[in-house]
Amino acid sequence: MLAHITKLANQLRELHLIQCSLLPGERFTFVLPPQDLAIWSSLLDAFTDADDQDARFEIHVVGTQTWFEVVLPLCTDVTDFAPGTAINVATWVTISVKGEHVSRDAHERWNAEIRSRTAEIDEGCAFPVYELLIQLTASLHQSRSPSPLSSPAPSSTPITAAQPLYHALLTSHHLISPTKRRTMQQLSSQLGITGFAKVGYPGIMYAEGPQEAVEAFVRDVKGMQWLALRVRFVEPISDSDLDYGVTRDQDVRWVEVSKIGEVLEQMRIRGREDLVTNLGIGAPSIKELKR
Repeated sequence: MLAHITKLANQLRELHLIQCSLLPGERFTFVLPPQDLAIWSSLLDAFTDADDQDARFEIHVVGTQTWFEVVLPLCTDVTDFAPGTAINVATWVTISVKGEHVSRDAHERWNAEIRSRTAEIDEGCAFPVYELLIQLTASLHQSRSPSPLSSPAPSSTPITAAQPLYHALLTSHHLISPTKRRTMQQLSSQLGITGFAKVGYPGIMYAEGPQEAVEAFVRDVKGMQWLALRVRFVEPISDSDLDYGVTRDQDVRWVEVSKIGEVLEQMRIRGREDLVTNLGIGAPSIKELKR
């Protein structure tokens, strides 16, 4: 991923140089479809304005007096991050602890947290800075107030026959973060819902249970930071689907899978495989291909 970013930066640098080197009577014009033209034009304009500056930004959480300042340097040589090269986040990005009335002890603790979280990032991770900031932002939330998972939420209602049963499907670019996976496991237990999460690329989450519990789960998952999270549906479970045992099996809880085939199998045993294949997730079952 970093190699792609660096290549893009080099392309924009070359284009900017060409654009600035034109003589009177010479013209630079992209020959692209309208949508691509708009993208490249905006990228080149933004690159010109940035003028090789490092990206500097802050991450704040409302209700806390501590925040992080992040410096993301502009790579100057594509060979620095050649394909297949392991990326050491600690030497590439700078994260500083900022805040109002932050004591020396607190400052030391946050720096230790940054070092610890950085060490946990897999060097082969496609989005190392993103994953690191997700972890640190979660720590900021926890420092603000006790975790909402420390006690059952008001909507954490066990499955009962009196409540309408709902289900929801969410997808994201990926699901790797141990914090997110652990949080969803805890939420499923507290809310009394069943379902599964597919880890890796893409990320897929399916939950079923009482309406209020499923809606609370979706709300909490949306509150996390994601790359390209989409809520595919939140809807009642049809009466015909209730004939399948998984929905009412109190012993079945939250599970994790790692393959699309396992996602299809999880949905197949619920009689709902078409809900994912119709969205382009996985392939139709062999039975449907023979029709």
